[in-house]
Amino acid sequence: MHTERWEEQLIEDDHFHDECGVIGVFGHPEAANLTYLGLYALQHRGQESAGIVSEDQGKLFVQRGMGRVADVFGLEQISQLPGEQAIGHVRYSTAGGSVLRNTQPIFINYRHGAFAVGHNGNLVNADELRLRLEQEGAIFHTDMDTEVIVHLLARVPGDDPGTRLAAALKQVSGAYSLVCLTETRLIGARDPMGFRPLVLGRLIDSGGFVLASETCALDLMGAEFVRDIEPGELIIISKEGIESRRPFAPVERRMCVFEYIYFARPDSVLDGTHVYSARKQIGRALAHLHPREADLVVPVPDSGVAAAMGYAEASGLPFELGLIRNHYVGRTFIQPAQRGRDFGVKVKLNAQPNILRGKRVILVDDSIVRGTTSAKIVNLVRAAGAREVHFLVSSPPTTGPCYYGIDTPDRSQLIAAQHSIEEVRKIIGADSLGYISLDALYEAVGARTQGFCDACFSDDYPLPTPEGHGSRQLHLLKEVK
Repeated sequence: MHTERWEEQLIEDDHFHDECGVIGVFGHPEAANLTYLGLYALQHRGQESAGIVSEDQGKLFVQRGMGRVADVFGLEQISQLPGEQAIGHVRYSTAGGSVLRNTQPIFINYRHGAFAVGHNGNLVNADELRLRLEQEGAIFHTDMDTEVIVHLLARVPGDDPGTRLAAALKQVSGAYSLVCLTETRLIGARDPMGFRPLVLGRLIDSGGFVLASETCALDLMGAEFVRDIEPGELIIISKEGIESRRPFAPVERRMCVFEYIYFARPDSVLDGTHVYSARKQIGRALAHLHPREADLVVPVPDSGVAAAMGYAEASGLPFELGLIRNHYVGRTFIQPAQRGRDFGVKVKLNAQPNILRGKRVILVDDSIVRGTTSAKIVNLVRAAGAREVHFLVSSPPTTGPCYYGIDTPDRSQLIAAQHSIEEVRKIIGADSLGYISLDALYEAVGARTQGFCDACFSDDYPLPTPEGHGSRQLHLLKEVK
C-alpha cells in the first residue's frame, strides 16, 4: 500500500534566530583550517550557509556553500584556501533570501585591490542606501544589506583601507560586527552602539590573531582571549602589529540583551560576564519572582537548561530532564500522510512519562514568540501524565520586532503584543505563566549600566526604525500544522 509522503518546513522551536557568526584569522600557516574550526564553534549562530575567504600572495581564494559547516567544507575545500590570513561566516538570513548568491563572505576586486567582508547584524537604512546607489549606476549581485557596504567602500577616495572603511560605515545605520580581509590586513569593526559582539584573541602557537563573534570559538582554535572589540572601534591587524582606531563619536552602548538570554553559546563570555552563569542567575531571579508549588523543574532543551538549573537551585525543587531533544534533525522532515500527532514538536522533543507522570511540573524556556510551539510543548508534557504545567520564561514578554539582525515575526504575529499574560496562558494551555521582569533581567546579567538594547521587550528602539521597515527580512519561524 502506497502512502503519500511530503516534505515540510521544520520549525526551530519558538525562538528568535541570530543572523550569523564571523571569524577572522591573521598570521597562521593554517588560517583556513583554523577559520573552519572557529565556524564550527559558531554554528549555533547560523546554519543556512557557510563560507571562507583566504588570502595568499595578494590573491583571495573563496569556498562557500549552502548548509552547515560540515556540509560545505571537507579536506578538498580547505586545501583550496591557502595563505596565512582568512575570514569566515555562518549565516541565518534576515535581510536577503536563503540562496547561494547571498552566502558570505562577500568578496570583490576593485581599484584598490581585493576585499572581502563578513557581516553580523542588520543595516536599518540599507534599502534607502541601495536605492541611492542604484540611481547612481550601481549593480547589485545579491539582495543582502551587506553588499551596500561594499558599494559605499568602492566610492570612497584614499589609499588607506581603514580610512576608506570608516568613511563607508559612517554612511550606514544599524548593527554590524564585521571581519574584513585585504591583501595585507585583517580588519574588524563594531558599530558605535555595539549591538553585536566581537572579540580579539591571540593564537598561542603562532602569535597570530583571531577576531570572532564569541569567545567559545577561541577555545577551539587554540587562542587566548585578549579583549572585546569596543563599540565604534576599528581594529587593523597587519604584519606591523595591531592598530586601534575610534572613528565614531561615542554614543550609549546598546548590546543586544538577547545574547545573554539565548543567542550566545553558554560557554562564551560577553563583556566580562560568563553567559552560563548569567542564565543560571536569570533562573534564580525567576524563582524569586514566580515561586510555584511544584514537584520538579524541567527545561525546554537546550535553551532553557541553565535558567531551569538556577530556578531549581533557588527553589529547592528537583531538576529533571523531562524533555529529551533530538539533536540530529535537519531543517525539513517527512511526515506520514495520516497525521494524528504533533510531529513538528515530537520529532525534536520527546517527553519522559516515567519522570512527568502525576507531577506538578515547572517548564522553563527562554522566550515565547508566536506561542505555537509553546502550546505544543505544554500538550506534550500533559500527554506524558503531568498533573500541572507551569510555564516560566527567562525573558520579558516579546512585544516588538527586531531590526538589528534578529529574525523576528511582525508585531501582529508576536503573541505577547496581541494578548495579555493571562490570555497567553490560556492559549498555550498552561496552569500558570510567568515572565522575568526587565529590571530583574538586568540585575541578573550584571547591571543596566553596561547598556543594552531591549527594544523587543520595551519598544525603546535606539535607532529610528519605522514599523514598516525590515520587510525584506526572511521569517523562518514556521508553525507546524
